Amino acid sequence: MTDHEKLDHGFGPFIPEHPKYLFLGTFPSVKSREQQFYYGHPQNIFWRLLADIFQDDRPESLAQKKAFLAKHGVAVYDVIESCEIIGSSDSSIRNIVPTDIESLVQAHGIERIIVNGRLAEKIFHQYHPKLKAYYVPSSSPANAAMTYDTKLKQWTKAVLGEDHD
Repeated sequence: MTDHEKLDHGFGPFIPEHPKYLFLGTFPSVKSREQQFYYGHPQNIFWRLLADIFQDDRPESLAQKKAFLAKHGVAVYDVIESCEIIGSSDSSIRNIVPTDIESLVQAHGIERIIVNGRLAEKIFHQYHPKLKAYYVPSSSPANAAMTYDTKLKQWTKAVLGEDHD
């Protein structure tokens, strides 16, 4: 696939009853769009990282993933509501329509926003300069240069706070 496709997000945010955290990626990958849920690529370590941080079993099925997120107060969405993209390539993203993060945070009383990857961080700060977010290195298989343990330490600090070294 070499042409940009204009796509809408497709499946909206996952917000449990009492969310504490909001994790924001850039835009759903092809695999996630196929599954109509977040972090669907089997090599994406999002679920493994959260399972290790919360010291819980790693969810496998869609029902387990939703139950896991609800149990730990984790909402998930993306900073981009629609864009033009080639496949799953973040570097190809153009003509962004941003997500209204402020409304989500206010409506649900979210305490901590975490942006997954540098592009999500950049877009978040570009469109939401008044909100605070914690950066974590991307859980994508495209970000293989950093070790799992290094990512886990940075994710744990962002999620649980500075006192969890």
